[in-house]
Amino acid sequence: MKVLVSVKRAIDYNVRIQIKPDGSGVVENGVKHSMNPFDEIAVEQAMRWKEAGTAEEVVAVTIGPDAAKEQLRSALAFGCDRAIHIKTDEPVQPLTAARVFEAIAQKEEPKVFMMGKQAIDDDSNQTGQMTSALLEWPQATFASEIELSGETAKVTREIDAGLETLEVDLPAVITADLRLNEPRYLKLPDIMKAKKKPIEDMSLDDLGVEAAARLETLKTTPPPTREAGVRVESVDELVAKLKEKGLV
Repeated sequence: MKVLVSVKRAIDYNVRIQIKPDGSGVVENGVKHSMNPFDEIAVEQAMRWKEAGTAEEVVAVTIGPDAAKEQLRSALAFGCDRAIHIKTDEPVQPLTAARVFEAIAQKEEPKVFMMGKQAIDDDSNQTGQMTSALLEWPQATFASEIELSGETAKVTREIDAGLETLEVDLPAVITADLRLNEPRYLKLPDIMKAKKKPIEDMSLDDLGVEAAARLETLKTTPPPTREAGVRVESVDELVAKLKEKGLV
């Protein structure tokens, strides 16, 4: 079984985001980037299948500038066999990413296309669903548990009402939720081995995909500053403060 897994370069989750002075977006130059955390979970799941003998080959794919190779090398250090880099310096919106992944999936013919449920930079939560629709494959999103058996996958999903269990035919698109697993820490020998693994470079033109922007960001603003709290000495004073603000 071949597993295809997508990874995205995103600003590291520990970085404090700064808004550009003109409000056109966030500051990215000179800021630490890493693999999107939900994609790390997807990669980890693919590697567990390979270690269990369920998957024979795991291929990582990313879309982005030359710097995105750093995240592909991380995926290779996890244990992926090879990687595909679709190079572009243009911002990639969900529909463009889905069209790229459709083309790659048709070329690679995986049984499972694993993705993170969303990226922490735009929080769109759209690419997996769009890829599934374009490929006309079943989808199972927000997966917290996955069991592969022959030509089917049994997936437990996290939904607002609790948990939902689906069984889908393969090939399928599955997106990873936070509680699917805990990614491993990368060891230095694995990081060094990853430097020798192959990365195939491609362009949007090679895949016949146009990076058309369907969405326009008008302005980016920071959240409002939170007011400082007030210490009260008694319950009566607390109630009085709440009444003063019209909260009770």
